[in-house]
Amino acid sequence: MVSGIIEAVAALKDQERLGAMVTVIDGPDVGSSIVLDRTDDLVAGEAGDWFDDDVLSDAIQLMDREESKALVYGDRRIFVDTIAPSPIMLIFGAGHIAQPLSLFARELGFRVVVADARAAWATEERFPNVDELIVAWPQDVFDHVIPDRRTYVVMLSHDSRFEIPVFAAVHGVPLRYLGAMGSRRTHAMRVERLKQEGWSDAETSAIHGPIGLDLKSKSPAETAIAILAEIIQVRYGAGSAISLCGTDVAIHSL
Repeated sequence: MVSGIIEAVAALKDQERLGAMVTVIDGPDVGSSIVLDRTDDLVAGEAGDWFDDDVLSDAIQLMDREESKALVYGDRRIFVDTIAPSPIMLIFGAGHIAQPLSLFARELGFRVVVADARAAWATEERFPNVDELIVAWPQDVFDHVIPDRRTYVVMLSHDSRFEIPVFAAVHGVPLRYLGAMGSRRTHAMRVERLKQEGWSDAETSAIHGPIGLDLKSKSPAETAIAILAEIIQVRYGAGSAISLCGTDVAIHSL
């Protein structure tokens, strides 16, 4: 049983699949464990009476938030240990903001892909630490990178040659995050165009534009931090994005 659990956890990590090990850590059935795959459900261990719909529902929510947590169900305490591969941050536009953004995102555990059709901008000298640098137009990028619900797409250029094919490619894809650079006026025009192309109100409302939190950023590095602050909030599905000073909100999630 233990070896099967260990092998299942190792397989999730090796295959970069989202999952969790769920273990009873106190009360009846203490020590019982199962391994879940977010897509394929139970993959190892025996689901006893302790693993009911409530535990499964909470485990799914925690996996989707990439969060590990101990929860109490009656006289049992159960720990959900989420196993999450590195999420992909796909940055379109290799300008000055993309440089610190890609660097900081790597530090936060993202697999960073920078794409730009301008070979003079998308160079290894300017982006020495990214996981992948693609010199191509967006429609060709999506032939190589398939976005999914763990993909964060960041549009740093609102040039129509870049923007229109990106939005066309991700329409209907359950991205984790879609952010786009531009002023409020630019974003309003973008939304109007997308609605004419068949995007619903809910779909356009999910676009983070103008991108980032209001930090009154001035430099490219400060703007990158504002974007990443918003992405962190979306990634974990929590946080008010207000100053902790003078408030009684929890500093860390429980």
